[in-house]
Parts: sequence; C-alpha cells; structure tokens
Amino acid sequence: MPSVNGSILVADDDPELRRVLRRTLDALGFEVAECANGEQALKAVEARPFDAVLLDLNMPGIGGIAACREIRRRSPRQQILMLTVRDRETDKVEALDAGADDYITKPFSIPELAARLRSAVRRSTTADLDIGVPITIGEIELDPARRTVRKAGAALRLTPKEFDLLHYLMSRPGLPIAHVKLLRAVWGEEYGQELEYLRTFVHQLRRKLEDDPSMPEYLLTELHFGYRFRAT
Repeated sequence: MPSVNGSILVADDDPELRRVLRRTLDALGFEVAECANGEQALKAVEARPFDAVLLDLNMPGIGGIAACREIRRRSPRQQILMLTVRDRETDKVEALDAGADDYITKPFSIPELAARLRSAVRRSTTADLDIGVPITIGEIELDPARRTVRKAGAALRLTPKEFDLLHYLMSRPGLPIAHVKLLRAVWGEEYGQELEYLRTFVHQLRRKLEDDPSMPEYLLTELHFGYRFRAT
C-alpha cells in the first residue's frame, strides 16, 4: 500500500470524475473523501480537517465560488484548488477573488493535478517558522505576523496567496525576481512554467495595491524576466 501523502476533499457534481479521481489519487497515496455539491463540501470541512480541498467551479446549489468563499472565511489557511472547464480570464479572477490558492482547467493531466496537490499538502503542513517583521514601503504596510496589509492606513483585503506573493516581493525590495523563482517560492517546486497563471495573480494584486494598475508604482515588471517591488 502506498503511504498517505495527504488528505484531499474532492467536491464535484460529476460522479464519474469523482470515481476516477478517488481511484487515481488513492493509488498515488492520497487519502480521498468526496462530495457532490458545495453544501456537502462545507459540512465535510466542518466535520474534519483536510490538507487540501478540490472544488469544481460549476456545482449545483451554492456552487464552487460561494463554497470557496465560505471555506476561506471559516478557515483562512485552508488550501483550496478550483477546477473549471472554462478558461476565461473572468473565471480565473472570480476564483482568485473568492480565495482560491490555485486553479486547474479541465481537461487536465493526472500528473499535473497530483503535483499541484502535493504542493498544496506541503504548504498546509509546513509551519511558518520565519514570520519576519513588519515591512513599510511608501504607503504600503505589511505585517507578516498578523497577515495584514494597509495602504495609507486603510486595510486591503488580500487572499492568502496574494498575501504570500506580496510578502515574498516586499521582503526583497528592489530585487528583480524571476518568474520561475517566484512560482516555486510561493506555490512550490512543482511550479515554474505557469507564466499566465502568475500574471493573473499579479494583475489582481495590482488592482488592489495601485492607484492606477496600468501604471504601477509598487509592483513592477522586469520585461521577459519577472517582477520586483520598489525599494523605497
């Protein structure tokens, strides 16, 4: 029997997909529970802890987005991955705004999904040993211990993954960080080629940080390389 690599809740209204995912992920060493809609997902998460939750975007009832938002409200550090058959920018933004840490577009490969889940499990089970001290650059204040961000004294609402990305950049002010390094540092070693994915997160972060996201003052692009946060 393979060793357990983490506990996963699969929430999808397609029973055949749930069956395939359960069988495949079980063979890969994950402990898998399943449910068919958002209401069941909320009850399952309330009943016991999971290392990661895999939510379908288009479930009946309250749906994946509403379930994601409610799980995030109840459990701010829960790892949540969103499954969708759609690849529109608006759907990605909706998932990220709801608090998803990751999204995967159907059809997907099992190796890709397994790698994303392993990375999510590691993030779930690894403690934040180096919390760090508060950082202030310009009008932006980030407090790692409280996981809060303010701009000119006003609180900004960031998702956990947006906070992690901002914290990594702000703790290295003025340094250009390569796309690959950012992806691996914030999401895990299985990442590195998902440039459009990273751009989506940066776009969302700029929308919340910048006065004019099209002319950023803080989160700057290093053309064909990566991103950096301004130094002062």
